[in-house]
Amino acid sequence: MRQDTYKHKGLRQQMVEKLRQKGISDEAVLQAMAAVPRHWFLDGALDAYAYEDRALKIGCEQTISHPSTVAMQSQLLALKRGMKVLEIGTGSGYQTAVLCTMGAKVFTIERQKGLYEQTRKLLADEGYKARCFLGDGYQGLSGSYDRIIVTCGAPEIPSALMAQLKTGGIMVIPLGEEEQEMLRITKEGESRDEWKIEKFGTYSFVPMLDGRNMG
Repeated sequence: MRQDTYKHKGLRQQMVEKLRQKGISDEAVLQAMAAVPRHWFLDGALDAYAYEDRALKIGCEQTISHPSTVAMQSQLLALKRGMKVLEIGTGSGYQTAVLCTMGAKVFTIERQKGLYEQTRKLLADEGYKARCFLGDGYQGLSGSYDRIIVTCGAPEIPSALMAQLKTGGIMVIPLGEEEQEMLRITKEGESRDEWKIEKFGTYSFVPMLDGRNMG
């Protein structure tokens, strides 16, 4: 079991208060982020920076997102307990753990084999009951989902993911190449003109890549 000291917990509470000041108002999101030890999902050398609002490297040319970005994406999902959520880009597993703590049934895909193996073990060791898969995020995962969250910058909206989103469901996706616009897409029907698209500002994510990296 990884350590979670009083100091870590205090820094987490400070982080949550800053998220409130930045406009995060969903209490389920705030409570989950107060509960999940972000430092568990980072190299120990980065422990001192774990609760700062910054992205940090996690290996395989990937990063763990800013806490404010994790909070915003989680809030935009408008999640209810028991919902089936597909996450594209497991990465460190931090966002995954937040969603699990919020009561979601999480299915998560990672294309980097090294990250997939490391993160699947970490999540299992710490009791987060996500189902982890090595695969191509563009293709999603066979099934039907209440919510889909994409944690990397997509140059386009993947058609396979929209097909896997239930009618009435929500996808949160950063769209763009150099920088991304955070979109919330509500699928009100099967055709594209039945998608309600809302925009929530610009962000910078690592790019969404197709295929699997087996290295």
